[in-house]
Amino acid sequence: MLKKFIIIILLLSLGCVSAVVYQFDQALKAPLVIEKNNFITIKPGSSISSFAKQLVQMQWIPTYFWLRNYGRLLPEKANIKAGTYQITKGTTLAQLLTQLVEGKEHQFSITFIEGTRFEDALAIVAEHPYIKHSIADVGVSEVAARLGIHYENPEGWLFPDTYAFTANTQDITLLKRAYANMQSTLTDLWQNRAENLPYKTPYQALIMASIIEKETSYIAEQPLISSVFVNRLRKRMRLQTDPTVIYGLGKRYQGDITRAHLREKTAYNTYRINGLPPTPIALTGLSALEATLKPATSDYYYFVSGGDGKHVFSKTLAEHNLAVKRYLAKQRQK
Repeated sequence: MLKKFIIIILLLSLGCVSAVVYQFDQALKAPLVIEKNNFITIKPGSSISSFAKQLVQMQWIPTYFWLRNYGRLLPEKANIKAGTYQITKGTTLAQLLTQLVEGKEHQFSITFIEGTRFEDALAIVAEHPYIKHSIADVGVSEVAARLGIHYENPEGWLFPDTYAFTANTQDITLLKRAYANMQSTLTDLWQNRAENLPYKTPYQALIMASIIEKETSYIAEQPLISSVFVNRLRKRMRLQTDPTVIYGLGKRYQGDITRAHLREKTAYNTYRINGLPPTPIALTGLSALEATLKPATSDYYYFVSGGDGKHVFSKTLAEHNLAVKRYLAKQRQK
């Protein structure tokens, strides 16, 4: 009789254990109650118990009982890591737990765009909600100093690219990555540059590359435009390029260059100064840097927009003036 009683007790116990295991399994396999993809941030030092309560407060799970006790029974599978994670609709509690234990944080990204300015990059960084901001009230020259850029105007020293990062990465850290990227890229290209270029330093090449970047977005033309500027510099002709004038005007530029602007002698007005302006005028992409340091070979000294995104190149001023007239005629027809 006693033996039969013990067997019954064991069977009941086994049944209870099986029921509990089944409930654990069902709770972990249940999808989180979310209507769309979401982010969740786990603070440093969070326990599985506090995490379970966090999910209940967010109404992602109905009760914290199963998750909290799962962590107590299997602590090695509940060692969650701090960070910000993206959770997709349909994710189960088990999948979320695995994601947090493995520390697979979401990778955010920002993009610095070719042809934009240093201040534009600062604005992009300042507007991102998951970047830790430390330079919001700092002037451009102070930012340059923190980056280790030895120029008061750091224009051109950030390499335009897309940079991935995890939540709470410092703004200055991202800017340092872009600066280091530009330094290494420029150094490599400078060491493999064409012979007899009219640039004495990598910085002069960076200045020219920024001008080429602003002159055209048509990459196939960049080496040819580079050759025009090389030819002009070798002949000691002024560059006479509008983008430098625009940069020199700063906020005074309202969309049109006037004759007064062209006559005004600023440090960036290449209609009035000889040689290069004192600094780059934009963030410069790889293709413009390559075009600067390996220009095409040509006899061209002039170019003007063709009205179709490309340019018309000329060897003489007479040819150039005719090309300008044709361009203006097309504009009037529009």
